[in-house]
Amino acid sequence: MHLPACSGDGVGMYLRTTQRRNRDGSVVRYVQVAHNRRVEGTTQAQVLVNLGREDGLDVDGLRRLVGSINRYLGEPDAGRGDVVEVAGDGLTVVESRPAGTAWLLDGLWRQLGVDAALAKVLGRRRFSTDVERVLFALVANRAIDPMSKLATAEWASHDVALPDLEVMDEDQAYRAMDLLVAADAQAEVQEAVFFTVADLLNLEVDLLFFDTTSTYFERDSEDHDGEGGGFRRFGHSKDHRPDLPQIVIGLAVTREGIPVRVWCWPGNTNDQAILPEVKDGLRGWRLGRVVTVVDRGFSSDANLAYLRRAGGHWIAGERMRDGSADAAEALSRQGRYQAVRDNLRVKEVRLDRTPDRRWIVCHNPDEATRDKAQRDAAVARLEAELAAIKAARARDAARARKTRRKISDDAHRRAECALRDHPTLGRYLRQTPTGRLQINRAAIRAEERLDGKYLLSTSDPDLTAEDVALGYKNLLEAERGFRDLKSTLELRPVFHRLEPRIRAHVLLCWLALLLIRVAERRCGTTWRRIATEVGRVHAVTLTGSAGTVIQTTPPSDTAASFLAACGIDPLPRITHLHPA
Repeated sequence: MHLPACSGDGVGMYLRTTQRRNRDGSVVRYVQVAHNRRVEGTTQAQVLVNLGREDGLDVDGLRRLVGSINRYLGEPDAGRGDVVEVAGDGLTVVESRPAGTAWLLDGLWRQLGVDAALAKVLGRRRFSTDVERVLFALVANRAIDPMSKLATAEWASHDVALPDLEVMDEDQAYRAMDLLVAADAQAEVQEAVFFTVADLLNLEVDLLFFDTTSTYFERDSEDHDGEGGGFRRFGHSKDHRPDLPQIVIGLAVTREGIPVRVWCWPGNTNDQAILPEVKDGLRGWRLGRVVTVVDRGFSSDANLAYLRRAGGHWIAGERMRDGSADAAEALSRQGRYQAVRDNLRVKEVRLDRTPDRRWIVCHNPDEATRDKAQRDAAVARLEAELAAIKAARARDAARARKTRRKISDDAHRRAECALRDHPTLGRYLRQTPTGRLQINRAAIRAEERLDGKYLLSTSDPDLTAEDVALGYKNLLEAERGFRDLKSTLELRPVFHRLEPRIRAHVLLCWLALLLIRVAERRCGTTWRRIATEVGRVHAVTLTGSAGTVIQTTPPSDTAASFLAACGIDPLPRITHLHPA
């Protein structure tokens, strides 16, 4: 009796037996469906289905199932004339689920050692369900079709083919989240996973990019100290929703965009206060010599001094308009720019009063052209608005003289106040002693000197000015990570109230971001393209009087190339075999 050769590598599926000898000398034999797969140049047997003990096997039922499979595949009987005769009725398609994307994510999950890291931190505790598989389902859902945990349980049970997980419920999801956040209390899970990734991908961890964002909750009031741990608080919203409570999320990534670690703080946390915690949190990871890249919001002297502890260094963006004497002097220094790229020039400046701090002035000619065009448009708008207010005042004055009645000036004052308080236009205005507004030509000339420029500083004595500038530009990888968290992985809305559940939700999104970044890096394209192509592979359930079989559709050439680029074998053509 033979099974049709259906494996992706053409080696074929076959029946094999294993045996176990009892103490009384008797031998028990077990029957398995297996196929050969090639791993690092060698062929290894992989068991697909355990059919049970040989003495209890329904041989006739198995023959009928093999015959039905042969007929469905349009292949001749493999050596027995009686198979087709006893095959019974044909197989009927009863279900089809997407399988390819989950298979790819599961392969990366195992390659990166996430399953091993979870098993290590969870210890020897026994659970009624496979916690690691439930957590994988939650992470895969964020990457494939983000939804609430309740909906995810139904999705995993009915709408997708997840390896080694047939069904789950929402209680198991919440229990797994609680165990995850408890196991990662000291970032043990994140540390173990990251170092596996760093070794596997040979990542360079000499530069770490850190930034923060916020995510809000659809509720009217913030948490009190006794409710949810006081986690959801009002604060400075980077989503432009100051009317809603929020939390603050910090993310560290490598220069390739691979996420290193994620942090969560209450929504009223100030950026300037969190950098020491970030530095201390990574100190025990033994990363070696690391240069931390931060944006202008973290560049206080106290923060930068803290980053230099234990031999660390930093690259920081500097504020050019806050009145800093050092920044003003660095920007005013004469010198020749060095061309780094077509749209970037750099110039290094040394100041006597900051001998351990190097200043890098960066200039982008294209950005300078855009800055000038935007400023000219803003000034033209101001001139038109001020002229309209002046003309309206003149008309009111003429009407007042004619009617000999005083006309209120409140409307014109409100218009002037709106211009003065405008976040963009107000910088180009000045108020005269009489209260009238005029164009501030001195402010315009000062802005002209900053067109296309940004200012950096670093404590590292060895990096070139070019490395500093290009390293800072890679900080966009952290911002890209936040964009993907909020769009592709749909970090928001957060359907949780308690602080541990919120932290677990963010950690699940971080794991999903890690998987899709690794896939993008290996395939050289976007996650949307990868998921669309590989997601076309389905697991089809066929059933008949002979039994039930689950067969996968063949991947396209593009999908097969994505799987190969990620080092993952194609899905086996037959994944489950259940004789009647």
